[in-house]
Amino acid sequence: MTELAFPKAQKPLKVALAGGGIGGLTAALCLARAGHAVTVYEQADTFVESGAGVQISPNAARVLHALDFTQSLQRVGFLPEATEIRSWRSGRVISHTPLGHAARERYGAPYYHVHRGDLLQLLVAQAQAQPKIELVLGKRISAFTQDSVGVSLDLGNESRVFDLLIGADGIHSAVREQLWGEQAADFTGNMAWRLLVPVNRLPEGLVAPNATVWWGPGKHFVHYLVNNGRQVNCVCVVETNAWHPESWVEPGSLAELKADFAGWHDTIQALLARADESSLFKWGLFDRAPMQAWGQGRVSLLGDACHPTLPFMAQGAAMAIEDAAVLARCLSAGSENEQDCATTLLRYEALRRQRTADVQRGSRRNATIFHLSGIKAWLRDRAAARAGGHTMDKLYRYNPLRVGLHDNMDP
Repeated sequence: MTELAFPKAQKPLKVALAGGGIGGLTAALCLARAGHAVTVYEQADTFVESGAGVQISPNAARVLHALDFTQSLQRVGFLPEATEIRSWRSGRVISHTPLGHAARERYGAPYYHVHRGDLLQLLVAQAQAQPKIELVLGKRISAFTQDSVGVSLDLGNESRVFDLLIGADGIHSAVREQLWGEQAADFTGNMAWRLLVPVNRLPEGLVAPNATVWWGPGKHFVHYLVNNGRQVNCVCVVETNAWHPESWVEPGSLAELKADFAGWHDTIQALLARADESSLFKWGLFDRAPMQAWGQGRVSLLGDACHPTLPFMAQGAAMAIEDAAVLARCLSAGSENEQDCATTLLRYEALRRQRTADVQRGSRRNATIFHLSGIKAWLRDRAAARAGGHTMDKLYRYNPLRVGLHDNMDP
């Protein structure tokens, strides 16, 4: 399976990756499977993933399965039985879409809920065991230059030369800024709360084994199980004129969160009543327009560095994982000379830019759709019920393991 997914490169390259998050480490593993030598530079002193839950839909699960994570994902993750949309006050079911066995049958891969920290540790452990991957902590790429020989990295007290540099260094990417300058971010008028609630604190059966979204006027509430069903991950989004930092680690006030969702369904009240303020954080949601180009020459970008995505389609991590697989497959067909490296990275970008831009735009639309009120909300609910839960078919059926080698293999 791995050799078919990541064919061995005819001429292995030396690749530097900036950023040791989910996207960067997945890219390192995909590239190493294809025979490339990879060095990952992570500016933090340890591999720590901020945030809480992450949804791994079938389009991304295919890649993780090809990297031999099937058993470990089943051990640390949770397989939801369905996605469900409910009305904020009554709890009425607006839409119910089976997952579980139905997802495997329909899309050829499962749907997982995973704690970000658990997924990161799985990636780190495999990367540490892979001889073609070098992990460098506490080191930031200060600057880079490129020429016909390669890409020279300024690492503060040393410099190193690689065939390629991939910026997987997140929403505030230093690689992107050196390539293109600072990218403007617009506050969306939304802020999000995130928290984890231990299941053993909750009344039995309170939280169904589903990904549940509660739609309400000007706000919405998402919850699903992670950590093999032992914790409930909650993301709560409210419209606000206040400006909040674009950070995952801003402490939040439980009293403020409860006030935001006063009057909502009893399930929401029970979750908040048993929440621990020490696990509560908030962040402002900022939007960025899709980039017209990602890379130049021997340097390109991956994940949030080039297509930061609002959380309203649960596809941020999935898009980075897809990027990783397509990048590795494109490089299997290239060589180390300057022209081929640049052409190969342009092909990777061309194969990915439209899809990721569509997800960015779709997530932005959902920010409005989720928060409708009055007659618009009534019409939205009827449309969601009629859709029968298959609005994500195109998204989930995409197979990044069939993209990148030859044009006739693109989905």
